[in-house]
Amino acid sequence: MKLRIAVIPGDGIGKEVVAEGLKVLKKLEELSRVSFEFKEYPFGAEHYLKTGETLPDWAIEEFKKFDAIYFGAIGDPRVKPGILERGILLKMRFELDLYVNLRPVKLYHPRLTPLKGKNKIDIVFVRENTEGLYAGAGGFLRKGTPQEIAVQEMINTRFGVERVIRFAFEYAKRSGRKKVTLVDKANVLTYAHDLWERVFAEVSQEYDLETDHYYVDAMAMKMIRSPESFDVVVTPNMFGDILTDLGAEIVGGLGIAASGNINPETTGMFEPVHGSAPDIAGKRIANPLAAILSASMMLEYLNLEKESKWIEEAVKRAIAENKVTPDMNGNLKTYEVGDWVVKFLEVVANEEEG
Repeated sequence: MKLRIAVIPGDGIGKEVVAEGLKVLKKLEELSRVSFEFKEYPFGAEHYLKTGETLPDWAIEEFKKFDAIYFGAIGDPRVKPGILERGILLKMRFELDLYVNLRPVKLYHPRLTPLKGKNKIDIVFVRENTEGLYAGAGGFLRKGTPQEIAVQEMINTRFGVERVIRFAFEYAKRSGRKKVTLVDKANVLTYAHDLWERVFAEVSQEYDLETDHYYVDAMAMKMIRSPESFDVVVTPNMFGDILTDLGAEIVGGLGIAASGNINPETTGMFEPVHGSAPDIAGKRIANPLAAILSASMMLEYLNLEKESKWIEEAVKRAIAENKVTPDMNGNLKTYEVGDWVVKFLEVVANEEEG
């Protein structure tokens, strides 16, 4: 089985961590019947500064011919904030209609959580990814004057809300999970999130799954007090952005926070969520585990569940053996962590196939 993967290392530590993810995937070619054809693209700060180009339309059309996109990070202090983010990352999400941002929050070792006595945390967030406050609707009036007005509109469509809620229920059903939680703020956002509550209630009738509901502020508190009580969580775009970073912190930090940008009918894009971290770029201390786990998510999306689980188990063993970077209280370089994951991957594959 041959898979075509578009690779965008991007900026800062993106290049370093993607290199380790590719190292793991290439090792997987030796251990399974999967093979990859990788094509790298230069889009990011350097390309923008040289050409003035962020992400051209021809590239979007080309990406549609790939099985998946493997993305590193964007962001550079030499480029005004928002240019690369909207011109590359958000453009991919909107143009490819990647309406689900899938974010696992999983504790791989008890020492990684700051929460006392919490040994089992395993939540999957299904964040709406193309609407809400991030849709880009709004603008300025009298910008730069004392009377300036700035408006950012929250967009929620019945179509967009229903498909992401349905995805959450289908994901829970397919993965053997038992409960789906809706998180919104319908007590204040009485129009937009009333729509979310009504659609959630309707769609839930089609599934034999437990459901519950939290307002976003109560959810943030509950995630600290009782994270083990959550399974699959579906939420609007902005709340998902915030809650998933909170989730990352309670299981070890952004260094192990993977994500998938998904539409089951098009090319998915998979990325670590830690950003380009220019302050540590080039120091070889960036944590590659989020990028490696994003590669694992990519394989699961491509129906290679066995190979996906091999990579996840290899990461879990690397963490257990403390073969990690300084942000996780280890002492290894970025490439050394990748080397260890490759070693554990070979052990795991031999155990499974053996």
